[in-house]
Amino acid sequence: MKQALQILQSGGLVAFPTDTVYGVGALAFDAAAIEKIYAAKGRSTEKAIPILFGDAADLEQVTAQVSEMALRLATRFWPGPLTLVVPKHPSLPEAVSTAPTVGVRVPDHPVARALLRAAGPMAVTSANLSGQASPCTAQEVCNQLGGRIPLILDGGGTPGGVPSTVVNCLGAEPQVLREGPITLAQIQAVLAPRT
Repeated sequence: MKQALQILQSGGLVAFPTDTVYGVGALAFDAAAIEKIYAAKGRSTEKAIPILFGDAADLEQVTAQVSEMALRLATRFWPGPLTLVVPKHPSLPEAVSTAPTVGVRVPDHPVARALLRAAGPMAVTSANLSGQASPCTAQEVCNQLGGRIPLILDGGGTPGGVPSTVVNCLGAEPQVLREGPITLAQIQAVLAPRT
């Protein structure tokens, strides 16, 4: 963990397990390091990179404004497989997203949360070559990104399978942009007017 922090603070990339697949990430406010993610993966820079952090309280560091909808969903489903699309904080680099929005999430994995709590918010995407299968073990990361990134934290196998549900929180109603483990019905139940 100490080595991972040193690498991140010096502008490097680290791969680590999450509650879905292995991710590769850089510090969220380090534009040059985030650009290394695109290079390592062979990923188009037009694709935004989500921001992961250790606790819901970190949300205000990465969004310009936290809506009541985003707050209620974060309180109910984090840590867990729910990505919220929120207004991007002005201090986040364009390398994260050229749009005025950003996807944010708190993963439910002890290694990921320990790293994110120590490092602060990170730009993280799946630790695979663009177009290849998302890795579920450190060895699978090594097979694809070995030699392209300086460190892989081996936290054992991850569940893999379904990526997080992505919900746009910008309008009056939640909009599911990608279906995942958390359903629209579950989201609507949390947001239903309290009686």
